[in-house]
Amino acid sequence: MTLIPSKKLICILGPTAVGKTAVAIELAKHLNTEILSADSRQLYQELSIGTAKPSAKELAAVQHHFIGHISIHQSYSAGDFERDALKRLEELFKKHDVVVAVGGSGLYVKALLEGLDKMPEGDEQLRNELYQLFESNGINALQERLIQVSPESASAIDMNNTQRVMRAIEIAEGGGLNKDIIKQPRAFQTLEIILNRPREILYNRINKRVEEMIAAGLIDEAKQLLPHKDLYALQTVGYTELFEAFEGKMTTEQAITLIKQHSRNYAKRQITWFKRQSNAHWFEPEQLNEIFTCVESFIKQ
Repeated sequence: MTLIPSKKLICILGPTAVGKTAVAIELAKHLNTEILSADSRQLYQELSIGTAKPSAKELAAVQHHFIGHISIHQSYSAGDFERDALKRLEELFKKHDVVVAVGGSGLYVKALLEGLDKMPEGDEQLRNELYQLFESNGINALQERLIQVSPESASAIDMNNTQRVMRAIEIAEGGGLNKDIIKQPRAFQTLEIILNRPREILYNRINKRVEEMIAAGLIDEAKQLLPHKDLYALQTVGYTELFEAFEGKMTTEQAITLIKQHSRNYAKRQITWFKRQSNAHWFEPEQLNEIFTCVESFIKQ
C-alpha cells in the first residue's frame, strides 16, 4: 500500500470516561472533518446507555462512523473492524485530507493502525479445560490464568468478558501471536494523542458516569436485553453485573457497585496498554489549545 503523505489520521485515545468524545468532536469541527469510532462496544445498535454512546446532539455536531454499526446478533471481530474501517477511511480520504479516529479499545485501535497478527487455530481440549475452570471457579480463575501467561493481553481486553478471556488464554498457551510480525502498511500517516487525568479524578468521573447511566435508564435497557444475555456482545461491563442481579445472585445496589469497580479496573488496563505507545502524545482533555497545536504541526509536516 503506497503511502499518501497528505492523508492523515488523528487518533484521540484514552481510558473510559476520560473525555475522548468531547475532544474528538471539537477537533473534528476545527478541522472540518468526520469521526471514525474505534470502540468495540459502541458499534452495537442495541447497546446505548451502557456503552456511553455519543448523544444525539453530539452525533449531529459531527458525522460519526461505526456507531450502532451492527446488531448484537451478528458475529463481528476486530479483524472485521479492520477490514471495514480501512474501507471507510479510503472513502473518507476522498473528501478529507484529515480524519479523526476516537476510541479506547486497544485491540480495535491496533487493528486500525497496525493490522492484527494471524490467530492460531483453537485447541478443543484446552477450550474444554477452560470452560471447566470457569464453571468450577468463576471468571476470577480465568483472569488470574491470563495474567500469568500473557499480562500484555490482560491489559488489552475486557477482562470481564468471559469469552474474550478464554480466547486470549487459548492464543497465549497455543504459542501466542507472532511477535516478529511487521506492521501492516497503511496509506495514511497517523498521529496518536492519548488523553488521561489524575487517577482520583478519572475514577470519580467513572463513578459519576455509572450513576448517570443508571439515572438515564440502564437498568431498563439491561432488562430488555436479558433474553440475549449469553450473546458475545453482552459479555461486558455494565450488563453482566445487572444480569446477575436480575437472576437474584446479588442486589441491584451491589451490581451498581461492581459496575463502578469493573469500569475502574478496565480504565487502569487501558492506561497500561496505551503506555506502550512510544510515539504517542499525552494530554489532559482540557488542554485543547495544546492538542490543536500538536495536530496542526503534524498536518503541516
